[in-house]
Amino acid sequence: MALTKTQYDTIKRCYEERQNRNMRLLDQRRQQVYARLPQYRELENAVGAASLAHARQLLDGDETALDGLRQELAQNAERRRALLAQAGFPLDYLEPVYDCPDCRDTGYTGSEKCHCFRQQEITLLYEQSGIQEMIGRENFDTLSTAYYEGEDLRRFENAVAISHKFVDDFKKSYQNLLFYGTVGTGKSFLSGCIARELLSQGQAVIYFSACGLFETLARYSFDARAKDALYSFCRDLYTSDLVIIDDLGTEVTNSFVTSQLFSLLNERHLRQKATIISTNLNLEEMRDRYSDRIFSRVTSNYSLCKLTGPDIRMYKKRFSGK
Repeated sequence: MALTKTQYDTIKRCYEERQNRNMRLLDQRRQQVYARLPQYRELENAVGAASLAHARQLLDGDETALDGLRQELAQNAERRRALLAQAGFPLDYLEPVYDCPDCRDTGYTGSEKCHCFRQQEITLLYEQSGIQEMIGRENFDTLSTAYYEGEDLRRFENAVAISHKFVDDFKKSYQNLLFYGTVGTGKSFLSGCIARELLSQGQAVIYFSACGLFETLARYSFDARAKDALYSFCRDLYTSDLVIIDDLGTEVTNSFVTSQLFSLLNERHLRQKATIISTNLNLEEMRDRYSDRIFSRVTSNYSLCKLTGPDIRMYKKRFSGK
């Protein structure tokens, strides 16, 4: 599925707004430095004068002019850094500011779309508003163990530790997670925690509820006019840095769902791309509902995190009186 012109223009406007905002921020910083350090501005102006003077020397045949310019510019830069440090400014305070240093807020690295552009593309194409809402309220900063005790607490703390390790090792090793267990015990919460951390690192994350995922696949698969959309959707599902499938088992399971689930898990495994699944099913129910090869794929290649305890969502609802 390709972006429409309107969608593409929307993303490009976002980049223009970023560039303008960061240019204004840099200008504000420069004016702040000039106000406190007039000599800094004098040194900056001296750079242009020195470059012009040495260029004239070079044209007059002075072969040492270029080396002299390099030395003078280096001394000038060192004096400016010293001024910033003495005034308590960070040494990079007047360096260009970028939301995404990789593409410098252009959306492209060379001729390729940057990862930050791809995430915006994913958000527009696949209506990923759910993950944005989820990570806004469910992240490691809001994590609490107050609702757990005993064995339930031990399991939750173990799952949290595994989640942190998943984030820390994400760029270094291939890994997958299965959060399973009783309703409302933090499975989707931990998926959201991981998603937020990886999105902040610039990783491309696709989030779907199981129902939404298979409904989308069915809509494209059974529409002869949607072959291109199906191809693009599957390409993104297979190659995105992380795919999260939330609430597996809530969909109407049939041969189509089983086939599509295996294809997704298998293709991502072959490409060594990370997947997180959360489900209220226990392992026996997963094996009975889905094929043996899906069960084998998950139990062989996923870290299994079982969560148990009270339904925290219901507990909070009763506690708040809503």
